[in-house]
Amino acid sequence: MKSAIVEVEEIVRLQSDWTQQWHEAPTPAQTGEPWVAIENNHRMNFDLWHAEDAARRDDLGPASVRDAKRTIDRCNQARNDAIEKFDVWLLGQFLPLPVDAPLHSETPGMIVDRLSIMALKIYHMRIEAARETADGAQREKCAQKCALLEEQHGDLKNCLKELLAELAAGTRRFKLYRQFKMYNDAALNPQLYQQSAKR
Repeated sequence: MKSAIVEVEEIVRLQSDWTQQWHEAPTPAQTGEPWVAIENNHRMNFDLWHAEDAARRDDLGPASVRDAKRTIDRCNQARNDAIEKFDVWLLGQFLPLPVDAPLHSETPGMIVDRLSIMALKIYHMRIEAARETADGAQREKCAQKCALLEEQHGDLKNCLKELLAELAAGTRRFKLYRQFKMYNDAALNPQLYQQSAKR
């Protein structure tokens, strides 16, 4: 292994801190990998969360929904790019992984992405559990959901720790999986290339 594996506790701490801080003000950008990729992934999930909320409003007119959809597409592409960049970095931290080791179906970058989304869910569910304009039953239901989300978050965090340990020991391997998002590519999305051909 060429350098220390990234600390999972630091990943989840930063994801939680960024979620809180970005609702108030920008933060200084990370420098160096894998932290740039981890921050970019979380930023895209953060922006996606709010664009998805906005897309569900029907009082702002169709242009608002269209603009939200464009933001969602852009953020999804960048989010997947960041996952791949993290996985490329991580593969570079190891000697070639043994080809006879069991293949893990999910990459570490995909798990980091899931942790990011869970950090956002926990943050927003906590707000709902304390929202004074909601009735007591609703707040209690949200508090119960928050507790379950926190348990799931802890389980997923431990799964990532175990996977990284197995990778370091050479008892597990993963491959870089390219997403090849077709809907953003005018040469691959039939709705776009058929429209272009009519012009």
